[in-house]
Amino acid sequence: MAGTSRHDREMAVNAKKQLSVCTDPVDRLRMQCLARGSSGIKGLSRTFRIMDDDNNRTLDVKEFMKGLNDYGVLIEKDEAMTMFQRFDRDNSGLIDFDEFLLTLRPPMSNARKEVIMQAFRKLDKTGDGVITIEDLSGVYNAKYHPKYQNGEWTEEQVFRKFLDSFDSPYDKDGKVTMEEFLNYYCGVSASIDSDVYFILMMKNAWKL
Repeated sequence: MAGTSRHDREMAVNAKKQLSVCTDPVDRLRMQCLARGSSGIKGLSRTFRIMDDDNNRTLDVKEFMKGLNDYGVLIEKDEAMTMFQRFDRDNSGLIDFDEFLLTLRPPMSNARKEVIMQAFRKLDKTGDGVITIEDLSGVYNAKYHPKYQNGEWTEEQVFRKFLDSFDSPYDKDGKVTMEEFLNYYCGVSASIDSDVYFILMMKNAWKL
């Protein structure tokens, strides 16, 4: 349900089309991520987080280049340098990880952000800023899932699969942070032109 596969396909096709015409390095990186579907930006963010060995939430130019390479982003070295310099606003040789992600996310209206946050708060029953299997048990009904109905999966397996769609692809820890949830829906949002439609979809999906 989360980001329907049809939206993902449409978005990937659109992103690939735009990639062939856009020249701005940041736009190009954004399109390469979106071409991978709604989890593209989330995947890149996870790659960078793995590289941030000292957990200071900054990246130097070597880490930045290696992260792009590890994620399989096709980008010329000078283009990557231009991008790095644009984010390194104080010329410290480091870029702020969160700022980089915020810029990379496709722009979203406040109305969309608000409905995403409402959904997150509804799912995060314990209010600790992380969605877990325990949080889901009262909100998401696994019993309607076809694999639960045919006895293939347990309730917990249904929940785990559901969380996996939001969780970052390289680190499926069964927990979804607000950042992962937002990154995921930024991708979904990029494939939907109308605010009204996006908000309606969220409200229906999460019974808000």
